Amino acid sequence: MSVYVDNLMDWGWKYGKSCHLMADTEKELHDFARSIGCKRNWFQTKSSPHYDLTESRRKRAVEKGAIELDRRQAVELWKKQRK
Repeated sequence: MSVYVDNLMDWGWKYGKSCHLMADTEKELHDFARSIGCKRNWFQTKSSPHYDLTESRRKRAVEKGAIELDRRQAVELWKKQRK
């Protein structure tokens, strides 16, 4: 099982660039998100289970072992999770 982050992008969010934190399972996602200071109510399910991360939280996630994905790899992961 693994946890992933994609590239930072500017979505016009008031906190600056952001990315997505994803995982192979929701339990792993929630446990990891909590370990880097994310609140449970930040969890999103609209397209695929994820948390949005600011640049500083993304850095923390990578330091704790999150695997960095490019946009193409992230889309492939989301497709796999929807099956």
